[in-house]
Amino acid sequence: MLSNIQAKLLIVDDLPENLLALEALIKREDRTVYKALSADEALSLLLQHEFAMAILDVQMPGMNGFELAELMRGTEKTKNIPIIFVSAAGRELNYAFKGYESGAVDFLHKPLDIHAVKSKVNVFVDLFRQSKAMKQQVEALEQARREQEALLQQLQSTQLELEQAVRMRDDFMSIVAHEVRTPLNGLILETQLRKMHLARDNAAAFTLDKMHAMVDRDERQIKSLIRLIEDMLDVSRIRTGKLSIRPSRFDLVQLVSHLLQNFAQQIEAAETEVSFTATEPVEGHWDEFRIEQVISNLLTNALRYGGRSPIQVRVYREGNEARVEVQDRGIGISAENQKRIFQQFERVSAKTVVAGLGLGLFISEQIVAAHGGSIVVESEINEGALFRVCLPIQENGKSDATSE
Repeated sequence: MLSNIQAKLLIVDDLPENLLALEALIKREDRTVYKALSADEALSLLLQHEFAMAILDVQMPGMNGFELAELMRGTEKTKNIPIIFVSAAGRELNYAFKGYESGAVDFLHKPLDIHAVKSKVNVFVDLFRQSKAMKQQVEALEQARREQEALLQQLQSTQLELEQAVRMRDDFMSIVAHEVRTPLNGLILETQLRKMHLARDNAAAFTLDKMHAMVDRDERQIKSLIRLIEDMLDVSRIRTGKLSIRPSRFDLVQLVSHLLQNFAQQIEAAETEVSFTATEPVEGHWDEFRIEQVISNLLTNALRYGGRSPIQVRVYREGNEARVEVQDRGIGISAENQKRIFQQFERVSAKTVVAGLGLGLFISEQIVAAHGGSIVVESEINEGALFRVCLPIQENGKSDATSE
C-alpha cells in the first residue's frame, strides 16, 4: 500500500551535470525528481509541490544552500521537509556543523558514496510514505467518525419520527374509536328502541311522521360514518398521490348557496345564524365535489368552534382569483396553533369542544393546493377566525386543475 504513494524529491545544484548524475542515482518509478539550478527556482518548486525530501548543494551563486534551508524552515509549507546538504568543500571547513544549524537532517561530502545516498534517500522516502499513509488513515478515521455521527443523528431523528408516528397513530385510533362510536351508538339505540316497540306491538310508534323522523336520524348517523371513512380514504389518497381532481365549469356562488341550504339542520342545532354575501356569479373550472368538501369542512369548523356567534360566508372575485371566506366569532386560534392546524390529526382544543378526526383542514389544504390555490387563516384568541380559500380562474376556459 505504501508503494502506491508517489514521492516527490527535490535536488538543487547550480551544475546541470551534477543534477543529472544525482537524478540517475535516486530516480525510481514510484518517485518523481524535480531539479532546480538555483535557490530561487527551488523556492518556486517548493511552493507548487509537496516534497518527501530535498537535497541541496551548499555552494551556489546568489543564495547558497544554507540560506535556502533557513527560508524553508521559516515557511509553514516547507518547514518539515527533510534536508540533506551536499558539499565539495573539505571537512576542515566544518560545513556539516553549519548545515545542521540551518536545519539539515544529514550532510554528505563529494564525491558521493552511491550506496550511502541511495540508503539515505530510501529511508526518508519510506518515512514520508509512512507519514502520508498515517495522515490518510487519520483523515479516513475522521471521515468515518463524521459519517457515523451523521448516521447516528439520522437514526436519532428517524427514531423521533417513528415515536411521533406511533403517538399520532395511537391518538388517531383513539379519536377514530370515539368519533365512530358516536353515530354507531345512535344507530344502536334507535334499533333497540324500535325492537322494544315491535316487541310490545306498539304500532303508534311507527306512524308516517315518526318513520320520517327515524329515517332522518338514521341518515344523519350514516352520513357521519361515511364522512369519517371518506376522510381516512382521502388521507391515504393524498399520501400515495392519488387524490383525483375532476374539473368542470360551475358557479361557486351557486354551490355555496346550495351547501348552506343543506347545512340548515346543523346551523339550527348549533343555535347560530349564517349570513351569505355574493354580489355576482363567480365561475371557474374546478372539481365541484372537492370544493364542496373544502367549504363543508370550513363551515363545520365554524359551527363547532363559533360559540353560537353569527357566521359570515362570502364569495367574491379578486383579480384572477375566486375567493370564499368563512368567518366566525368564536374561540379563535392562537398564532402557534395556526401553524399546525393544517397538519394531520391536529385539532383546536377547547374545554367545551373537541370533535372530529383532525383531518378536515389537512385534506382541505391538499385539495386547494391540487387546484393551484391556497387556503389561509386569520385569527386571534377569543376574536374568532377567518378562513379564506383562493382558487385560480383561467379566462381561456381551460381547466384550472388536472386530474391525477
